[in-house]
This record gives sequence, C-alpha cells and structure tokens, in this order.
Amino acid sequence: MTLDQIAGRVRQDHLDVFGAFHTRSDDGIGRGTMIMLGPREPGFWAHVSNCPEFSDGNTDPLDRWSKRVIALAANDLGGKPHFPFGTPPKPFQSWATRTGRAWSSPVVLLVHDTAGLMVSYRGAILMPDRLNIPATAPPLCETCEEKPCLTACPVSALTANGYDLEGCHSFLDTNRGSACMQGGCAVRCACPAGAKYRRVDAQSAYHMERFHPCR
Repeated sequence: MTLDQIAGRVRQDHLDVFGAFHTRSDDGIGRGTMIMLGPREPGFWAHVSNCPEFSDGNTDPLDRWSKRVIALAANDLGGKPHFPFGTPPKPFQSWATRTGRAWSSPVVLLVHDTAGLMVSYRGAILMPDRLNIPATAPPLCETCEEKPCLTACPVSALTANGYDLEGCHSFLDTNRGSACMQGGCAVRCACPAGAKYRRVDAQSAYHMERFHPCR
C-alpha cells in the first residue's frame, strides 16, 4: 500500500491526504502510519452537502458524513479510523504538525502547505504498516514576506499577540461582522498559501455558524 493508493481511495469521497507520520509506542494508538485527511478542493462542499446526512434533519451532518465515509474507507484499506470529534478527544493539531505539512502560523492558527489557514481535518486513518512518506519542505510562513494574516482581522481580535475571543464574537454580532460570517474569517482568507484552495462561501458560512451560532 502506498500514499498514492490511499489518496486514490479517499478521493472518491472528495477527501485528500493532508500528510502522514509514523506513530510511536507512546502515542498509545498502535504502531503504523497515520494518514491525515482533509477536504479535496474544488468541489468538496457541492459533493458533501448533497449526501444523505445533510437532508435527514439530524444534527452534525458533516461530522456524521465524515464518520461514515472515513470508516468505510478505512475498512477498504485495512486501517483504523480516527476523528477530531467525539470522546476521548484526539490530538489532531499535534498530529498535523508531525506530518511536516502543517505548522503554527504567525497568528498561532494551524497553517497547511496546500490549504493554508483554511485547513481542516475530517479524520485520519491509521495504517498498520510503516509506509514511505515523502520528504517535507520548511515551514511556509518563513518565506511569506508580507504575512497578511497579522493585520487582516478588522478588529485586531486575532494577531501575533494572541486571540481576543470575546472581541471576535462581539464583532461577529455586528453588521460589519457579516462578511466574516458569510465568507469566512478574514484572517484565514488572507493567507496566500490557501489562495488556490479557497473553499466556497457556503462551506465557510456553515463552519462560522457552528463557531458563532446566530443570536
């Protein structure tokens, strides 16, 4: 089994391999290779929003879709699925940085070499073998001269100095905050690394509403 073969299988569900790392005994999840999975763009939202979970009237359609399709893919590939939701919580952020394809950005948020600050992980598959993993590049933020993420927040709620969570939520309740609610966080959208990955507004609006439910 190779990463290309795994990618070919998960792309059937508009997912893609967002990196991989070899597990250690102290991870407590078994030895092997953890394959991190994220939305494949373009076309992810058009695909997933037409799946049964989004029309059955039940809560958390995206998480339920992720659990169904990734569990099926893991079964087909001979691996074990893991998810960033549910209990006990899994350390997806630290797992992501171990792939060498995701790092902490100047505004602390995770940044990915393909998805930029729009990175999200729908799940992961632990393969029992130690697969070959390509060499990785240095952190991409080191070569980003302008670093627009540092100044993109309209109310400076998210900067190198930290995250003013209450200030962010308060801004999203205003008319000016509607741009972030409908098209995604201005800081995430400003990242040059994700310019070619930019997800559709409907997908960003879904995640923003989950983060900041309409009051």
